[in-house]
Amino acid sequence: MEGGYPVVFKWHCSATSQPRSVYICGSWDGWRQKIPLVKSSSDFSTILELTPGHHEYKFMVDNKWVVDDNQPKTNNNLGGENNVMSIDEDDFEVFDALDKDLASSNAGEAMRGAPNHQPSHDTPNDRELEKLRAFTQDIPDRNEFAKAHNPPALPPHLLQVILNKDTPVQCDPNVLPEPNHVMLNHLYALSIKDGVMVLSATHRYRKKYVTTLLYKPI
Repeated sequence: MEGGYPVVFKWHCSATSQPRSVYICGSWDGWRQKIPLVKSSSDFSTILELTPGHHEYKFMVDNKWVVDDNQPKTNNNLGGENNVMSIDEDDFEVFDALDKDLASSNAGEAMRGAPNHQPSHDTPNDRELEKLRAFTQDIPDRNEFAKAHNPPALPPHLLQVILNKDTPVQCDPNVLPEPNHVMLNHLYALSIKDGVMVLSATHRYRKKYVTTLLYKPI
């Protein structure tokens, strides 16, 4: 529907009712067309472009006309009920704003990388447009990547294993400090000493941490 706004319609399935087909019909086209809803895991849904104003609609579930009791309803001239909704242009101002942003001259300048463009940073949109200036279509030289440092063999935060740390004097020597969350669910191995391999792993259950040590003769 030309000049309309996107509106989502859903028919939720229940544990006792799993319909095979769901259609919607409404006053936006004089009740002429039955529009099918697409089935998902827990509901049927569709998106229609509707003009602002007052609209009445009804669902056809497995060839039976029904209304959604969770949505506003009104009486119709046949003695039954229809669902009802109102569309206000003010509710969709964000779509108009996005259209204006895409068509704005500032966006065009940012995409073309205009050198004379001075961002004001007065709005979040200006800041996002400035980020676009960092992107180009130029392919960098492979030699530039050779200057970069090799990545570390192990992320530095995984080097701070609580089993390798000294226990502070004020702490109970039988209680380990609370581990960092990035250390959880990893298997750590200590260098083999005196023919014994030591493995450890830390897990969390709610607010409790459990560290397990395994000693294995080699």
